[in-house]
Amino acid sequence: MERSSAELYDPHRQKWEYVARMWDLDVPPNQIVNVNGKLFSSGDCLNAWKGHIEAYDENLNIWNIVDGSHSPISTSDATVAKWPRMQRIFCTMAPIGTQLYFLAGYRMPGHEISTTRTEVHVFDTSAVANGWRTFEPIEEEGEKELCSHCCVLKLDDDDDSS
Repeated sequence: MERSSAELYDPHRQKWEYVARMWDLDVPPNQIVNVNGKLFSSGDCLNAWKGHIEAYDENLNIWNIVDGSHSPISTSDATVAKWPRMQRIFCTMAPIGTQLYFLAGYRMPGHEISTTRTEVHVFDTSAVANGWRTFEPIEEEGEKELCSHCCVLKLDDDDDSS
């Protein structure tokens, strides 16, 4: 029970609140991000990408699949037929505005030199239908040691630094 619980910080009250049983089966989310006061997750500690996005309903204390969030991000080693067989080596997300940016990296076997394919997918949490957008992938040769977490830096409009 304790391992499926969490503490949420309320910045208005400057207080931490205990939330019991925030997820089922004692398998906590891999990443949780806040978009306009709503919590989103895309995986758990067993699988960094479940194939969809989930949103937390604080009134019912459950995670629900977001409509239209089943995505182009591969959930297994076999991706879309037009691409060669790839092994996902990382998948992470970062919120910017109402959008969730996903960075996914794949190792492409079968080449003499190891090739890494990096993809960026964007899901708009405010979209009514078809909230996904995908950028052109980048393929690079050679071994890469990659960090699997994104970070987002939002500068204030008044901030003159770059």
